[in-house]
Amino acid sequence: MLCPRCGHDNVPGLDVCSHCWQDLAQIDLPCGHDRVESSLLEDRIACLKPRRPVTINGTTTVRQAVKIMTDQNVGAVLVVDGHGQLDGILSERDLLIWAADLPTDQLDSRLAREFMTDNPQTVCMDDPLARALQKMDVGRYRHLPVLQAGKPVGVISVRDLIQHISKLCKE
Repeated sequence: MLCPRCGHDNVPGLDVCSHCWQDLAQIDLPCGHDRVESSLLEDRIACLKPRRPVTINGTTTVRQAVKIMTDQNVGAVLVVDGHGQLDGILSERDLLIWAADLPTDQLDSRLAREFMTDNPQTVCMDDPLARALQKMDVGRYRHLPVLQAGKPVGVISVRDLIQHISKLCKE
């Protein structure tokens, strides 16, 4: 990257010019090269219109959690405390990995908090789509809670992002 002050040709990714110490961080911002890249960098989580979260408390039994997920047709429920703050997320994957071998007589005695993922990664409505995609990719998550002031206001899924990108490709 060429320094706008001294013209020195710097190694890409440097935050300051190696010749004159001019700040380059604000100049080297990523930019989209097509509609999809631009959308991921510029559009916010709010554009996905996140689904209203389905919440349970930590004392909900595994059987109750499965019934709620089935009745609401969701792949994950958010576990909240008595003040509505996010404690964790219980997903289909959590149930398959941790609770699938439970004897059926224990489904009513074991609690959702025993199988939930504590302190899950989250996003907020103002975060760029790329942040959600990166968190989902690195953490191998399919669902991300959307928080506002520590309380869940929505949930986005990989499917939401794929549908958004697919729509951009059709336009």
